[in-house]
Amino acid sequence: MSGCFDPNMKEIFNEFETDLKDLKPKVREKAIEIASGLLIKKNYTRQDALKEGIRQAEEWFLDLEG
Repeated sequence: MSGCFDPNMKEIFNEFETDLKDLKPKVREKAIEIASGLLIKKNYTRQDALKEGIRQAEEWFLDLEG
């Protein structure tokens, strides 16, 4: 999914800013990237896509840190 993130996709999740505000910037961007992909490829609501995106992004970040 890397490289296909559209920065304009962030606007789709503006109403969920409180869910994103405490995340590290890298995790926040990755969560939005993942959630955007879930909206396009799967039948997720925006809220469910964002929750799953945050979950996966946090795992991604922990893996990155080793």
